[in-house]
Amino acid sequence: MTHPRHFRFGVQLTETLPGRTWGETARHVESLGYSTLFLPDHFGDQLAPIAALSMAAEATTTLRVGALVFGNDYRHPVTVASEMATLDLLSTGRVEFGLGAGWMMSDYGRSGISLDRPGIRIDRMEEAIQIVKSMFTGVPFDFAGEHYQLEGMAGRPVPYSPDGPPLIIGGGGKRVLSVAGREADIVGINPNMKAGVVGVEAAHDALPASIDQKVEWVKAAAGDRFDDIELNVLAFVASVTDDAASMANGLAEIFGSDPASLLEAPAVVVGTERHIEEQLLARRERWGFSYYVFQAAVTDLMAPVVARMTGK
Repeated sequence: MTHPRHFRFGVQLTETLPGRTWGETARHVESLGYSTLFLPDHFGDQLAPIAALSMAAEATTTLRVGALVFGNDYRHPVTVASEMATLDLLSTGRVEFGLGAGWMMSDYGRSGISLDRPGIRIDRMEEAIQIVKSMFTGVPFDFAGEHYQLEGMAGRPVPYSPDGPPLIIGGGGKRVLSVAGREADIVGINPNMKAGVVGVEAAHDALPASIDQKVEWVKAAAGDRFDDIELNVLAFVASVTDDAASMANGLAEIFGSDPASLLEAPAVVVGTERHIEEQLLARRERWGFSYYVFQAAVTDLMAPVVARMTGK
């Protein structure tokens, strides 16, 4: 079935919103009309995602929950599949399962986990995807890969969602986006983080010409299933303002980019409420983006846009 590409929105949090408990935070996000509450999965100053997502699901009734995204190198696929199947079952199908190959150098340095070259990490993620999908069926299976070997494994419990929670894969390079095009239900189009840090190189890779190429990679890999995929973007910069030009000029000085190109980048959502609405419609028409995730600091600021654009 072709994806309707109606707008929906998520918010990515690392801790409670100011002045609220975690349960109150989740209910507030739900009340503002956001579809999904996400947490990242890093070894830094943040809530541990599985416990926090579980409590957010318990505190709400319609809010979806997920990690954006679980680092495959940090968690064995059998374990994470079991955790997500349990959460999906107990929340009656409100999980979105994000999985990535791992990229942040500081995570590996702090934890002592070996940072293999990108190709090995992606190979391992591809094997993990197959294991997780098999786990979600509940049918016993064997798996003999280069990185994982399983015998007589059966996923328990079986998720509430048929075939398991929707799979999110985000990336910025051709290989990861090709894997996403073949395997994911939701594809996040991101800057390439091959440097292992967020910096100028990543900012340049978020500009419109790069996004054109990235979407083409997904299309080529997805083939006939492309219309079934929901395209997602994490907004690194978002603001409701009547002086978008000044903000763009400031960002351009930092990243050495053309201000006009920055304002057209999908990861930048800046302008008056009306202009942002026009922006989102234009980007959906050009690239197909319909699922935007905002950062915690703008949860309330972007709420009017969320309320007006959800479902359109």
